Amino acid sequence: QVQLVESGGGLVQPGGSLRLSCAASGLTSDYYVIGWFRQAPGKEREGLSCISSHDGSTYYADSVKGRFTISRDNAKNTVNLQMNSLKPEDTAVYYCAATRVPRGHLTIWKIEYDYWGQGTQVTVSS
Repeated sequence: QVQLVESGGGLVQPGGSLRLSCAASGLTSDYYVIGWFRQAPGKEREGLSCISSHDGSTYYADSVKGRFTISRDNAKNTVNLQMNSLKPEDTAVYYCAATRVPRGHLTIWKIEYDYWGQGTQVTVSS
C-alpha cells in the first residue's frame, strides 16, 4: 500500500530555512503527483506545491512562490520542500500527499489527493 512519511520539521527563527522530506513507497502508477500542504491551528489545510512523477514539472501557490522549492530524488523515492525566508505565519503542520493523475495534470487541491502522511510540525519563532 501507499505510505508517505514526512521528516525535517522543527523550530526555526524568522528568516531561517528548513528542508522537509517526504519518503514515498507503494506508488506504482506512471502518472502521479506528490504535493505539500500545511494546516495552521483553526485554519483550512492549504496546498503549497506539487511535483509530477512523470516529468518533474512543478506548481506553487502564490503564498510560497519564490520562497519554497519542491524537488524530487527518484533514487531515494523522496520529495523535498526547501523553505527559505520563513515567517511566523508559516507555522503549521506540514503534510505531504499523493494522488494518481492524468498525464500532465498538476494540482494542489486537497480533495484530489488520496494518500496522506502523518505530518511534521514547523514552528517559526524567535
